Amino acid sequence: LFHSKAMSYSTGQVLFFTSVLLMFPGTYLSSESNSASVNSGHVATNGLPFPWSKLRLPNYIIPVHYHLLLHPNLTTLTFNGSVKIEIDVKNNTNWVVLHSKALEITAADVLDESEAPLFDKALPVLEYPPHEQIAIFSPQILTSGEKYFLYLEFTAALGKGFYGFYKSSYKTPDGETRFLASTHFEPTSARMAFPCFDEPIFKANYSVRIRRGPFHVALSNMPIEQTVELANGLLEDRFEASVQMSSYLVAFIVCDFRSVSRQTSTGIDVSVYAVPHKWHQTHYALEAAVNILEFYEKYFSIYYPLPKLDLIAIPDFQSGAMENWGLTTYRETSLLYDPDVSSASDKLWVTMVIGHELAHQWFGNLVTMEWWNDIWLNEGFARYMEFVSVQATYPQLKVEDYLLVTCFAAIGRDSLNSSRPISSSAENPTQIKEMFDTVSYDKGACILHMLRNFLTDDVFQSGIVRYLRKFKYRNAKNEDLWNSLVNTCSEEDFTSGEYCYSDKQATKNAYQFAGEHIDLKKMMNTWTLQKGVPLVTVKHKGNKLYIEQERFLKTIQPGDPMWHSLQTGYLWHIPLTYKTSHSSTETRHILETKSDMLVLNQDVDWVKFNTDMNGYYIINYDTKGWNALIELLGVNHTALSFKDRADLIHNAFQLVTAGRLTLDRALDLITYLKSETHNVPLLQGIGYLEYFYKMMQKRNVYDVTQNLKIYILEYFRDMIEKQTWSNEGTVSDRRMRSELLSLACDLGFAPCLEKARYFYHSWVKANGTISLPTDVMETIYMVGAQDDSGWNYLLEKYRVSMSASEKSKILAALASNRDSSKLLRLLELGMEGSVIRTQDLSALIYYVARNPSGHFLSWNFVKKNWNELVEKFQLGSFSIRNILIGTTGQFSSKEELADIKDFFDSIRDQSSQLRVTQVALENVEKNILWMERNLEALRNWLQRMLD
Repeated sequence: LFHSKAMSYSTGQVLFFTSVLLMFPGTYLSSESNSASVNSGHVATNGLPFPWSKLRLPNYIIPVHYHLLLHPNLTTLTFNGSVKIEIDVKNNTNWVVLHSKALEITAADVLDESEAPLFDKALPVLEYPPHEQIAIFSPQILTSGEKYFLYLEFTAALGKGFYGFYKSSYKTPDGETRFLASTHFEPTSARMAFPCFDEPIFKANYSVRIRRGPFHVALSNMPIEQTVELANGLLEDRFEASVQMSSYLVAFIVCDFRSVSRQTSTGIDVSVYAVPHKWHQTHYALEAAVNILEFYEKYFSIYYPLPKLDLIAIPDFQSGAMENWGLTTYRETSLLYDPDVSSASDKLWVTMVIGHELAHQWFGNLVTMEWWNDIWLNEGFARYMEFVSVQATYPQLKVEDYLLVTCFAAIGRDSLNSSRPISSSAENPTQIKEMFDTVSYDKGACILHMLRNFLTDDVFQSGIVRYLRKFKYRNAKNEDLWNSLVNTCSEEDFTSGEYCYSDKQATKNAYQFAGEHIDLKKMMNTWTLQKGVPLVTVKHKGNKLYIEQERFLKTIQPGDPMWHSLQTGYLWHIPLTYKTSHSSTETRHILETKSDMLVLNQDVDWVKFNTDMNGYYIINYDTKGWNALIELLGVNHTALSFKDRADLIHNAFQLVTAGRLTLDRALDLITYLKSETHNVPLLQGIGYLEYFYKMMQKRNVYDVTQNLKIYILEYFRDMIEKQTWSNEGTVSDRRMRSELLSLACDLGFAPCLEKARYFYHSWVKANGTISLPTDVMETIYMVGAQDDSGWNYLLEKYRVSMSASEKSKILAALASNRDSSKLLRLLELGMEGSVIRTQDLSALIYYVARNPSGHFLSWNFVKKNWNELVEKFQLGSFSIRNILIGTTGQFSSKEELADIKDFFDSIRDQSSQLRVTQVALENVEKNILWMERNLEALRNWLQRMLD
């Protein structure tokens, strides 16, 4: 089947190898790689010195073209393969160093230009597992400028987790278990599927061949060019050679799925794959993918460069989706849409995830960051383009409403000292995995939105088109983007340095803002190279506005000893915007200094900064400013846009947390909500009240918990009672219905519980055959799950349900039961992994943690099972971070903080590698401070409102 040379070394061969090392001490590596030598202290698994000391690969050998053959066996759940890599040698060397992890290398050769072996004995392969690297020694010096091939054979078991080339399975409606093999390589797991140069800078072409049985289909990045029948009944699919791409984007799958297909207006074949019995749930995704792909081709003015694009729902998938070029992979809940059980929020989610992964076909795939420190160039852009693309293709989804929530989430993380700059160093695989976080995705998207608003839509679009065209099939870094955006010159302009000038400059120049030329690169470096979010304080005196900026921190006060050191050196170039009571348009100003003064044309009643929350910063007003805005909301809230109203609510409560505004002022501000008709500010205000309720409930502060419940139900009673238990209305209305009724039932509102029980019992009586209103389905299940018979019925329904969306809703409902023994049983089922898939375990732990009866249970479960959880999900992964933040996020006592610290100390070898442990600790410190500052204020305010 493969090359026949064996890799077992006799004593004589090892002695020969050692003698070669001694005879040629100057030929271990390239002559330009002086920092690494065989004496670096790294020892290979066979006891011999390993010739390379760094985590990053040497750059003196470049892969050009991979010829990859793979044969996964879905009976034995193993695979074997071979790879022949054409390499470009930049400097003379005897060594080839590349990546390999958990692969057994069974043969190794270096071939000359005619593909003949350079040596007649099996070449030694050294392995250094701490760096996931192997080194192949060539007794003949590989000469710069010559063409060579590296040939390797290998075998391994299909992975048990979610990385590399791993096994997945599903059950047919008849109960039969079927297996498939799928890949997930980002960021550093291509090396688990085949030996490769597994860094984004090493772009190459890939020619893939896959052997399979006749009852399966094989998919890869490119279309099948030819299928060949082999003598042993197997088929070999040979795929077209790929475009140049990074190793983490390579993908291949062997499965028995069904698909639905359509062609775009430019001739791209788009297909959506799912397990056969869920084929009927693929049609919406196909429609969305075609529409969004056609939009991107026009928006980027660059045709999608491959002949086809597949979207496939994998039954076992840790993250939401993955952008492999031409073969995007998804969790089932991120791709499949079932009208009978999928809610409006589910539809929005599927559309946005598709928008995200298709944006990556340009941002990430066509142009790739040089290294993982700039992963935001991929993820921040893809997150932002979700909003741009879905707004353009599905305006009825009102996706722009959720951009605010995205930026609120980013600010929440970024206002902790444990945050990080958007562009941060990351070297080992754990650090690299942690880069895929709120900062890269959400903050990245929000500063791009601020930049687009600053530059105007047209200039922003033309700048990123220039960026994509200049760096296509190549790698880029932070400053390359800024250079592309400032280079706005047209033929009639003249240039000076990086800037261009003309008579029309004021209206057309990308960096012309508030009448002055701006150094865009310098400006944007303040947002990407330093962590944190700025706080702008506004003091209004007469017709003058005095403004100051500082770093916004929630856990450190100006009087604290650390305050000065945590503020030193922080300065942003902030594109401020504001409106006043006497202006119908926004005014703009760049704040590049610590303080400044703005002069108004006339005295005004109020001023609102950060128009429509297009900027990434917090605003604090003086007492006069807050009083005027609170009064305005109470008298005429529509004088401000719904985005401005939501922004004011967010600002106020963030400032409360930081000790900059009293809680009663923030609560006074949201008393206007009784008159609010837009769902975004409504959900924002209600969300804070719900958060306080759950925190008080978990701390057993009975009187405040009860009064908060009474206040919410009394104050929002009319709004709750007008909600229908249906799927009527806009997507925004349907989301509001879902949130409000869920809260009302959770607070024990009798009419809500009565209606939910009616629907639940009707559904059970019909044995689940009638359709429930999808937007309130989860609420109905949660009410039904509170007694023993309902919980047991739903658990059985979970076992047999064929819809991933329905399973998700049932799982959340099961985890809402207040019986701790049932919650523990759920967690154990999640850990075991057959009834509740391992991919859903981190979500389950979070669901249990948000339940007052499961709060400590889930945290103790995590502590007890930590090593097994890390083994399942990998250190630094999204799931591990979610588990830590989800279980500790609402702790708010010093005793709980001490317990968390003790646990992190007990796993110091792992916790010291994780940035998320610092985030978790600081979150709890923030909650402790909030309770100390605001508990009495909340108690007194509620008593005043309820008297």
